[in-house]
Amino acid sequence: MGRAVPYLRVLRAQVRAQTQYRASFVMDLIGSGLFTTLDVATVFVLFAVRGDLGGFGGREVLLMAALSAAAFPIADLTAGNLDRLRLYVRTGLFDTVLLRPLSALGQLVVLDFQPRRIGRVVQGLLLYGVALAVAGIAWTPGRVLLAGLAPVAGAVFFSALFVAGSTVAFWWIESGEVANAFTYGGRDFTSYPITMYGEWFRKLFAFGLGFAFVAYLPALALLGRTDPLGTPSWLHWCSPVTALLAAAGAGWLWRTGIRHYRSTGS
Repeated sequence: MGRAVPYLRVLRAQVRAQTQYRASFVMDLIGSGLFTTLDVATVFVLFAVRGDLGGFGGREVLLMAALSAAAFPIADLTAGNLDRLRLYVRTGLFDTVLLRPLSALGQLVVLDFQPRRIGRVVQGLLLYGVALAVAGIAWTPGRVLLAGLAPVAGAVFFSALFVAGSTVAFWWIESGEVANAFTYGGRDFTSYPITMYGEWFRKLFAFGLGFAFVAYLPALALLGRTDPLGTPSWLHWCSPVTALLAAAGAGWLWRTGIRHYRSTGS
């Protein structure tokens, strides 16, 4: 606990500074929360036009979209500001971060913490609760456990993407848009049934990069549905394992990037 005290102090200072102007902060909070509503509304606009999405009905699609809407904002709140690493590297401020006797990754997480993103987290979790209530799930102890773990696993997975994407700045400073294609693009990808996508695209992103484990496969496990694509039923329960593997890979890439980093000298 003692090691966390410096980070908590910086975090408290960040929150205090950003909430000084309360009316502005509340408006930002509400505005950021509305983005989740718009994302889910987009899914249902498509559903209204087509009648179904990839062979799934409205309640099933809502559960998938809600899983993504619950997981991504948590990752965005905790690790989304890591995309500023390229600015730290370009300006030499990252040298200052390394000089402090604290974890460089931990410092970057708290230095640019954005409390206004809490609105998206709350709204995403509320939407997930509604989706679970209307999905008609036949509850078992395993499904209760998965319902609690799936958004956390998705958040860990997206956080790993934020870490991995920001680490590329150690080699290529102008890598922000490429990283965003996998983080924010991945959020959009996971909001829909993967049966909607073409075969090569699905194999690369859903299974090759693991995006299917954020919402699609956990939703199948919760609903007790077989996968039209033929994936084995045991794989539907593996989102926590995939998240841990993604976190381990991102951690390895981060440590490699730190070793590769050379000071700007300014």
